[in-house]
Amino acid sequence: MSEAKKESLFSKKNKQLISGPINKTNPVTIQVLGICSALAVTVQMDNALVMGIAVLSVVAIGNVIISSLRNFIPSRIRIIVQLVVAAALVICVDQILKAYVYDVSKQLSVFVGLIITNCIIMGRFEAFALGNKPWPSFLDGIGNGLGYSLVLVVVAFFKEVLGSGTITLPAIGKLTIVPESVYSFGYENNGLMLLPPSSLIIVALYIWVQKSRNPELIDK
Repeated sequence: MSEAKKESLFSKKNKQLISGPINKTNPVTIQVLGICSALAVTVQMDNALVMGIAVLSVVAIGNVIISSLRNFIPSRIRIIVQLVVAAALVICVDQILKAYVYDVSKQLSVFVGLIITNCIIMGRFEAFALGNKPWPSFLDGIGNGLGYSLVLVVVAFFKEVLGSGTITLPAIGKLTIVPESVYSFGYENNGLMLLPPSSLIIVALYIWVQKSRNPELIDK
């Protein structure tokens, strides 16, 4: 591949498609999309990681498919086509999870199926993939998937550490983060952190930190 071709593939504009959603155009904290799963599947790190990877895979691959078909999709049925693509990809993801991480798949339960109606996925299909070529659409999917995953992982990290003193990772299991010596001084796990409302508190703090570091986002 020529240097010019490489440069066009990873131009500043294309790089921004990945870096933007991680911070300044984050789909969860700035666009307030996909917030439901951020509240429901973040009790343990393994759930958050798997859900993040699942959404990233669906939105990235789905963006490429929708972009490739954009000139052939009648406007009147574009939403139906988008739902069919999302549903097919989610079914594939669900089967892969059941085959390789069955315990996590059981914990995520219905939330894997609800990826089909995730606002991030339908939003990127409609707002970006339908109007752009496959490569930028793929990068846009990766960027938004990473931005979504980052929020889930941060929320799950604080919830699990503060709520149970552990971190649970796929294929590794539960790791003790808070040592027994700390509990001997009277420290107790915060049970509130294991409940969905605590996710709202952590997401709010995340937004506060994010906007404090990026003042231009305050009015958004």
